[in-house]
Amino acid sequence: MAEAFLPYGRQSIGQDDIDAVIEALRSDFLTTGPWVERFERELADTVGAQQAVAVANGTAALHLAVLSQNLTPEDVVIVPSLTFVATANAVAFCGAQVVFADVDGETGLMTEEGFLEALAVVEGLEGYRFAGVIPVHYAGRPVDLSLMADICAGERAFIIEDACHALGSRGPQGRIGSAEASDMACFSFHPVKTLTTGEGGAITTNDVKLAERLRQLRSHGLERRADRFGGLGFGDGDDNGPWVYEMPELGYNYRLPDINCALGVAQLTKLPRFVAQRRALVQAYRHRLAEAGVPLSHAPEPEGEEAAFHLMAVGIDFPAVGKRRAEVMADLRARGIGTQVHYVPVHRQPYWVGRQLGRRELRGADRFYRHSLSLPLFPDMTEADVARVVEALAAVL
Repeated sequence: MAEAFLPYGRQSIGQDDIDAVIEALRSDFLTTGPWVERFERELADTVGAQQAVAVANGTAALHLAVLSQNLTPEDVVIVPSLTFVATANAVAFCGAQVVFADVDGETGLMTEEGFLEALAVVEGLEGYRFAGVIPVHYAGRPVDLSLMADICAGERAFIIEDACHALGSRGPQGRIGSAEASDMACFSFHPVKTLTTGEGGAITTNDVKLAERLRQLRSHGLERRADRFGGLGFGDGDDNGPWVYEMPELGYNYRLPDINCALGVAQLTKLPRFVAQRRALVQAYRHRLAEAGVPLSHAPEPEGEEAAFHLMAVGIDFPAVGKRRAEVMADLRARGIGTQVHYVPVHRQPYWVGRQLGRRELRGADRFYRHSLSLPLFPDMTEADVARVVEALAAVL
């Protein structure tokens, strides 16, 4: 009997998740209702932030977070090249400019040196202003924000954490999402992430007024509070009736339905277990890979950090083992094991080649990409599954 196919990632859904969604389906609200407020409250408590704003997906979270900063075409945002395209695209959506930063070739994370080098590039651009930075907690590994926070405070620049991989991680600034050293943190709840709402995302912040604006932007930019109306010009009777709404600014339909938030509430109760299982699986991988002598690398965690590993992204010197990456991936798939590559460096994407400012070689991002392969990692895996992956890798390599 053939063994089940192991994808690189997948959701973990239990009866409690199904029951929560059924409860939401039987309620009076399917779109925005009490489950949204509950999910936002419990997510904020989980990460240690004052506010959480649920949105349609991680890209919407990044877009609204950047949009809230009122950028101009002269504003420049630093983004690490090793990320999903949405991180940089959110800046483009808002009409601002991007300078890409290099990353550590072993971890994929933007370093202090990479940030400072990119900042020097921005400062050398005539007519442009450094507006902010979007550090990415790649694969769930936390980025140290200490230096960025000091510099951005002096420059009146923002920090928006792309934490789409990192719900449940802890870094030098504490829980990822607490926004202790940033203005906001953005999350994704896609099925392969630490927990899922189907599709979904959120922004966490400690700024109550900013959270209010984000909620307005996610719902067409509409204002429904009569005490904040400017007037429609019809007169008192038709300017402030209970049906009246005003649109003081352009917004989007980025709301997350109650059904999805019901799933999110159920999943949040299992977050500690999901994180612990991911970490245990990574440790099992490291132990078995070392035992088998498989020629690959996986950077160790710095002391004091605790990653909720979203990805088991390993480094393989494919020319040294005499195989192309596509060949290795095909051979593994034939053995029932799915893999993926995260990510093609954004500075090399056709759209961004001609639009990025300060274009230059980013050797760390290129090196990480050329060596990278993401192995199966999700909470429902067992150590026997890990052993199966390692055994297949040893045979293929």
